[in-house]
Amino acid sequence: MSENVHTSIPSDTPLAKSLDRNLVMLKGITGGSSDVIIKTGTLCGARIAVVTCEGMADTDTLAQLIYKKLNDAGNSEKLPPEEIMSRLFDDWLIAAEQLDVLNIGDLVLKMQSGFAIVLVDGTSRGIAIGIQGYPSRGVDEPSGELNVRGSREGFVEVIRRNMALIRRRIKSPTLVFEMMVIGERSNTDICLCYLSDKVSPKLLEDVKKRLKTVKLNTILESGYLQPFFEGSGGWFFSECGTCERPDSFAAKLYEGRVGILVDGTPFALTVPYLFIENFQTLDDYTQKPFYALFIRIVRLAAYFITLFLPGAYVAIASYSPELLPSSLLLNLAASEQAAPFSLMAECLLIHFMYEILREAGIRLPRPIGHAIGVVGGIVIGDITVNAGLVGAPMVLVVALSGLCSFVVPALYERTVILRFIYILAGGIFGLFGLLLAAGVIIIKMCSLNTYGVPYMAPISPFNPRSSRDMLFRAGWKRLQKGDVTVQGLNGSELSGGQNA
Repeated sequence: MSENVHTSIPSDTPLAKSLDRNLVMLKGITGGSSDVIIKTGTLCGARIAVVTCEGMADTDTLAQLIYKKLNDAGNSEKLPPEEIMSRLFDDWLIAAEQLDVLNIGDLVLKMQSGFAIVLVDGTSRGIAIGIQGYPSRGVDEPSGELNVRGSREGFVEVIRRNMALIRRRIKSPTLVFEMMVIGERSNTDICLCYLSDKVSPKLLEDVKKRLKTVKLNTILESGYLQPFFEGSGGWFFSECGTCERPDSFAAKLYEGRVGILVDGTPFALTVPYLFIENFQTLDDYTQKPFYALFIRIVRLAAYFITLFLPGAYVAIASYSPELLPSSLLLNLAASEQAAPFSLMAECLLIHFMYEILREAGIRLPRPIGHAIGVVGGIVIGDITVNAGLVGAPMVLVVALSGLCSFVVPALYERTVILRFIYILAGGIFGLFGLLLAAGVIIIKMCSLNTYGVPYMAPISPFNPRSSRDMLFRAGWKRLQKGDVTVQGLNGSELSGGQNA
């Protein structure tokens, strides 16, 4: 029979006093995996074993912190096993992370998390020493949230390092980290982050309640958990935000939000997430207020252009051409005269081709992806116009709407789908259909309530105090006069923190 066979041992099985029995259980539950390293020896007359997982523990720390101290302790005197275990825990092995291990499931979990487990024959417990040293990416600038001024540090895949990045920015005793493990097979570390004097107790309780409903076997990215933090509108509107920057994450905690860090991904989650946050960046708070106002107007205008321009162009050109200037109307008629499709079909076709080019550019290796995006766009656009499949004005409309869609990247997925909806509405029912579809979406957005906070707050219902940082951003001399938390917004059903 092969040694690499898993045996069904319950994870809550207590450790036995026999070292051999514990090692047999360990090999059985891990299937004799080759990355499980077991070193045995003798200490003060008793057999001991040090169990580690290859690649998860720092070998230098293991040698200095554990092996060297065990060798120094020597075998000069013989001691009872319980006395040896007591001295190991209290005198010989001192580390920042030092935990008791009482069952086989805890032993395997700690071992696979980068701990070294010391077992002594004759005792029914072990000692877990934290010597994590698994390979990881260094702290670097996040690729998805670039800024002109401010920190160049972004979250990485190691949760402990992300916690340290946040603690560097919030050196306050009210900053609380709550660790938990989720995922029946992956055993992924999750960390809840909040400021105890800012967060609403009702919000915190709701987040913990939703985490308890997660019964996934494997959690490899924060996107696995995101649907559990979203309500009835989460199928389309994001009620749980993502963040790659520790400084932006810290700012959201100051506003009474709860942050969720997931081990293995640089994307943290924040709840609740409001619509207005899509148009705010960290640079808005490092620049002059008048320029921040201008940039926010640019973002808002770009969002409306990418959302409504294709549908409005199709609706006006098809049903209300009298709204166009005469010169533009003549050029439009000339360009569309030879096209075999209707304006709506042209618009849908060229947008679909654009999304194919974008997806190809993302999935291919980076050097090839750039070539596909630039050359493919120019070649296909030029050929479609020369072949008479689409008109030149339509290519311009698609190019402009595609360019503007990258100004607010957080809304890109929803913008693509809404753009197609508005094109269909404008092409079938004209401007009336376009406005009706937009009205339905706006009503739905205003009706959403995420964790007791209106999704469109502070726009609807309007909050004069929060308007200091809505479209126009007040200067820091005015903003310092009082913090604004999510539970302080109009329409919020959350109770406030101690100093909210």
